[in-house]
Amino acid sequence: MENKTVRDSLFKHFQKNYVSVSTAGEIFNDAVYDDMLVIHRIAFSSSTVRFGLSNIKDFPSSYDAGKSLMQGIPTDGLRHTLVFCDGTRINGTELVKGIKESLPSDVTVTGGLAGDGGFFKKTLVGLNRNIQPGNIVAIGFYGENLKISHGSMGGWDSFGPDRLVTKSDKNVLYELDDKPALDLYKRYLGDLADKLPASALLFPLSIKSEESNSPLVRTILSVNEKDKSMTFAGNIPAGSYARLMKANFDRLIDAAGSAAEACEPLTRAASQFALLISCVGRKMALNQRIDEEIEAVRHVFGETAIMGGFYSYGEISPLVKGDACELLNQTMTITTFAEI
Repeated sequence: MENKTVRDSLFKHFQKNYVSVSTAGEIFNDAVYDDMLVIHRIAFSSSTVRFGLSNIKDFPSSYDAGKSLMQGIPTDGLRHTLVFCDGTRINGTELVKGIKESLPSDVTVTGGLAGDGGFFKKTLVGLNRNIQPGNIVAIGFYGENLKISHGSMGGWDSFGPDRLVTKSDKNVLYELDDKPALDLYKRYLGDLADKLPASALLFPLSIKSEESNSPLVRTILSVNEKDKSMTFAGNIPAGSYARLMKANFDRLIDAAGSAAEACEPLTRAASQFALLISCVGRKMALNQRIDEEIEAVRHVFGETAIMGGFYSYGEISPLVKGDACELLNQTMTITTFAEI
């Protein structure tokens, strides 16, 4: 996406109303790719879209960026909002909070955080020619004939004791049970501790707090050896309980199929496009079996649905149907689009 020839080619073909996202892997129909340019062009018969753009550098917080982002999305007749954002510079929890407070409660929100192949250094999001780090893009969907549904599932296994979060600051975790969080985490990782932060994708944390109805999974973005802290994609509230998680291959694959099944049956039957956003941690864990989670989704949607998407540093979706959207990690999150 930083290649000028690629950018010029995209602009030449589309001129406007196109969104770009860097990834940790690309999904095109039934296969997963790396370092590929994948383009999905979507046209509606009667439905319309509107776009919003913000950059985190222009705001004091991710929350404020989320509030500003939605100013470009009229709420009258709004059916759904799709959000893509930088994957390393933004606090996803605060961003989602700002977005939720700016929308009517009946408007659903899904989306994902950009990736950079698992390096966790620089991600890109763009609207038209404005492709740069820190960007946040929203797409608002309008139309009486537009049917949109969503589903999100994880499939990870918890292990070890619950540990109390005794010191944190939003998405930075300092202490568990009054002990340095990074030291405790490294003890569980063993030899894999030398490969942090990438190896942390294999051992996310399950967080239980009063702020959420269900436990949320959180993935580490970076570690600080000086103060023994860990920075996550979303908030880790003090007073919540954290528990380590690990991969169960069959459950991860089954969860991908369950995410597809969670989409409304009418939309599944008529689905013209299914957007799949899966966490990079799942890709690392499943490794050579990664295509199997895509096959599980295909089995539910059938052969006619067009499927595409990417591997992300975080997903945005309601965890449970009817709930408000949350920042999620380590899930397969699916959004289906159809005009009836």
